[in-house]
Parts: sequence; structure tokens; C-alpha cells
Amino acid sequence: MDKKELLEFPCVFPLKVMGLKHAEFKSTIGDVVKQHAADFDPSTITTRDSAGGKYEALAVTINAQSREQLDGLYMALTKHPMVKVVL
Repeated sequence: MDKKELLEFPCVFPLKVMGLKHAEFKSTIGDVVKQHAADFDPSTITTRDSAGGKYEALAVTINAQSREQLDGLYMALTKHPMVKVVL
């Protein structure tokens, strides 16, 4: 069975990364993303606090080059101890 790719690469790919609010959360996640997407600019990360202020959501957009790149980034983010959810 021929499996058709849902995405065409390269493409702009947005991610939401959520975790407990922490002073180093944004910079730490920026470093993780940069390891998987060399052209990523961490200054483009936008943040949003939860209503209660306990959690922080980061909007990260990369120029994805392959499914393997996205899979590697997703695995690195989901395994990171500061991260609760990646969408």
C-alpha cells in the first residue's frame, strides 16, 4: 500500500508547547527547537500564560524540511522534563 505524505516539505510548521511557568522555559525550549531546526530564530517564540498563571504556552513555528525532522523535534520536546504537552 502506497502511503501518501500528508505534508509537503519544506513547509512552515507551527507547534504549541506547554509547561509550568518558569523563567527559563522559553529559552530552554528555544534551544531544543534550534537543535532540530538550525534556521529557527528563538526570538520568534510567542508566549501566553494560562488564566491562573501556573502554565505557559509557547507558539513555535519552524521551516520543516522532512517528516524525520518533525518526528525528532516532537520526541525531544515530549521527553523534556519542563514540557507537559506538545500540539
